[in-house]
Order: sequence, then structure tokens, then C-alpha cells
Amino acid sequence: MLARSLIALCAATGFVSQAFAASPRPVVVELFTSQGCSSCPPADRFLSELSDTRPDVLPLAFHVTYWNQLGWKDPFSFNDADARQARYAQQFRDFEYTPEMVIDGKVDVVGSNRIAASSAIDQATRNIESAAALSARREGGRVSVNIGAGNGRARVVLVGYDTRRVTPVGRGENAGRTLTESNIVREFTPIGQWTGAAQTLNVASVAGEHLAVLLEAGDGAIVGAARVTDVPEGAAR
Repeated sequence: MLARSLIALCAATGFVSQAFAASPRPVVVELFTSQGCSSCPPADRFLSELSDTRPDVLPLAFHVTYWNQLGWKDPFSFNDADARQARYAQQFRDFEYTPEMVIDGKVDVVGSNRIAASSAIDQATRNIESAAALSARREGGRVSVNIGAGNGRARVVLVGYDTRRVTPVGRGENAGRTLTESNIVREFTPIGQWTGAAQTLNVASVAGEHLAVLLEAGDGAIVGAARVTDVPEGAAR
């Protein structure tokens, strides 16, 4: 009752605190992985667990291509995954490796190191940064993205991903294994720039069963994230 009264009072005075206005955004956890890497399956399993048990986390698996030449071509690998990891390598003054896990674009850990990864994720949830309110919906072949007013600048990125895929691996380091992988990124594309003013973007959808939108600051940090809501055909707007 008290909370309702506070919300009504805030609304009447034209102010609603961030705590009441929106739930915290998810922490973005990016795993750089490959079906051709024998060290990756434990990290893939950990990412699946995050997907199944942590609604406060947005796990995304980027399958890189540079393992493809060693006997098995990962069907989910794509060049943009390599480019994104290379950008992080420059940011962290590190090298590209798998499995690498990057948390909110700010820190990287070995993806199979559950203790280090869980600690970094928990730290991120305690110090989450949101530059602006962010929401999005997909209807038909279009995606509408709403970004609130705030401070700073950010690149707006649309991500498409598949929930779960099972792949029998025929060759390479994981030959003979059947891999179950989650939140596999199928497409990753910038759709605009946010400069602090409230903004609405309407763009074509991308490949993937589900979509998410990210706000990336110039230093690579994730400062906004939201899962895209799918609107059924014929639903009332």
C-alpha cells in the first residue's frame, strides 16, 4: 500500500524513481567459443546454466571462426564474432582465445572458470550501469526500439540468437561428442547511435529465434540491455 502511494505521489509530481520506473537491466555475459575447441564444452554448459537459472543475466555465445581450419567447421561461427573478440582483445590488451567470457564489456575471464566468472557476474549485478531506460518489441519483420533520455553516448546494437542447439561433431578436437549449446548469436548488427536524447528506432529484424538490444559506450562497456518482446500477429497494440 505504501509503495502504491509513493508511486502515485511521484507520478503526480512528474517524477518516478528509477527503482519504480523499471526493473534492473540484465548483465550481459558474452562467451567466445567454438565447437572445434576441446576446452569449450565446460564453458558452454556454464552458459546454458546461466540461461536456465539467471533471469538477471543475458548470456550470448559468439562462435568464432579461427578453429574451423583444424578439422571441424562450426556451423554457428561467423566473422563478426571474430571482429568483436578482436575489439575486446585490443581493449583488454590481451589476445583472442577460447573459451573467453566478457562480462558487461568491462572484464574478461576464462569461460570455464566458474568461480572467476560467477564472481565477476555477481560484481556486475551489484554495480550495474544503465545510461537510459531501454525497451524493444518485434512485430512481424520489424523491431521497434525505445531509448529514454540520459547521459552519455552509445552505439545501439541488435542481436539475434537461438535458444538451444544440439550438434553431433564429426571431426576435430571434439570428434564423436554431441554438443548442446545455448543462446547462440546468429546475427549482430549496429542499428543506430544514441546521444542522450530520447529516441525511437524502427528497423528490420535480424536472424535468430530471440532478439536483444544493447547500448555500448565508446570504451566497449555495456551501458544498457534489454530482451526484445515478441508481439503475436493480430495482438492489440
